[in-house]
Amino acid sequence: MPTNTVEYLPRLKKLIPKLRGKRMGVLGDLMLDRYLWGTAARLSPEAAVPIVDFVSQSECLGGAGNVAANLAALGAHVETFGAIGTDEAGRALQKCLRAENILEKGVVPDGKRVTTVKTRIIARHQQVVRVDQERREPLLPETEKKLLSVLFSALKRLDGLVLSDYDKGLITDDFADRVLSAAHQLKVPVFVKPKTSRLYAYRGARAIVCNNKEAWMLRALGNEKSLEEAGRALLAHFGCGAVLITEGEKGMSLFEESSPRHLQIPATSFEVTYARVGKNGVERGATGRQVFDVTGAGDTVLSVLSLAVAAGASLPDAAILANTAAGVVVGKLGTASVGPEELEHALEDVQR
Repeated sequence: MPTNTVEYLPRLKKLIPKLRGKRMGVLGDLMLDRYLWGTAARLSPEAAVPIVDFVSQSECLGGAGNVAANLAALGAHVETFGAIGTDEAGRALQKCLRAENILEKGVVPDGKRVTTVKTRIIARHQQVVRVDQERREPLLPETEKKLLSVLFSALKRLDGLVLSDYDKGLITDDFADRVLSAAHQLKVPVFVKPKTSRLYAYRGARAIVCNNKEAWMLRALGNEKSLEEAGRALLAHFGCGAVLITEGEKGMSLFEESSPRHLQIPATSFEVTYARVGKNGVERGATGRQVFDVTGAGDTVLSVLSLAVAAGASLPDAAILANTAAGVVVGKLGTASVGPEELEHALEDVQR
């Protein structure tokens, strides 16, 4: 059932101020996104690749850290939980957390672990290459025990918990089961972005957010009927309250256990270039245009959906607000977040 976003606008505008001050936890794979900026005017004589003359370097939070940054940008009080190495990248990541006023008591350093770093080399506003530094071994037993201890202690003061799994070894089936069981006992809603290798490990979550690729693991998608079947099958498998399937330029579809039909939300996105990484959103005069780069858009959807529900919104309202926020983020490119004023302006643009 397609939705007319305009009908939701009065409620969504009233919802934005309620996001501020909510206590949110983010558990998952913390990463550092590093950008190397330069210029390129010639090709290497060694291979058919550009020579990039280095100009500057910047860093920001990625993975579960980007989820936390999105929540903090909207005024939530955020605590992060995860494991990093005792390396230079780990220290840089902690510095980024502090810069965003995100509590890091739940970030456990492990000398035998490597902090995940994704380095993007950008020249002439184009990404030349991305280099990933990571390892995927499970946590050491003592590290996992310490992480669970600090998380369980914090759960009772949280309004919601986001579990962001990027399959870097932090979350196992047993780990996820223990976390969801503890949250359920304390009536803390859990919102999950699973990874394909562990798509079925999050039974009982308040909502599951997955993309088409992950939904394919259960049911082939290709038309309206198969999408409906996939959503219902995911609901039954997870035993959760809702499943939100993001579909790129097609928008997203929300399936609720309590609703006989799914809600289809059209995309609001805008074509831009790498010149706008981390900058204010572009001027918006249309919806449904090409998505040039969707780095971090899924994190934004997960963040806004969870925060809106924690603030008292219904899942349809929360999903529409999350879709609007994602449209802002893809107008920035790179790893980015959206603030309350930007979100308000985006809603006004929808109304025009």
